[in-house]
Amino acid sequence: VQLQASGGGLVQPGGSLRLSCEASGSIFAINAMGWYRQAPGKQRELVALINSGGSKTYAGSVSGRFTISRDNAENTVYLQMNNLKPEDTAVYYCYYGTGSVYYWGQGTQVTVSS
Repeated sequence: VQLQASGGGLVQPGGSLRLSCEASGSIFAINAMGWYRQAPGKQRELVALINSGGSKTYAGSVSGRFTISRDNAENTVYLQMNNLKPEDTAVYYCYYGTGSVYYWGQGTQVTVSS
């Protein structure tokens, strides 16, 4: 499975960004896709996940500001990030998992700064 992420960048506090990640290769119908992030000096942490049935999980720090969605036909997951804060600055990694197997995308930088 290959994951191609896009959409990161520099944005001012209070701004918005949308991340996209397309999965290709041997995609299983039952899976979870989503996003983790890693800030400098910190461990990688969950941001949001959505499974193939549409169930969503959010980190408490982003709940109400970020929205995850997916297009199963296109094997693509999206993360709409609104009201961004400086503490959202991190490298965001796309995730795909099925059973005990999981894959990471290459990471895309999100920087929130004035």
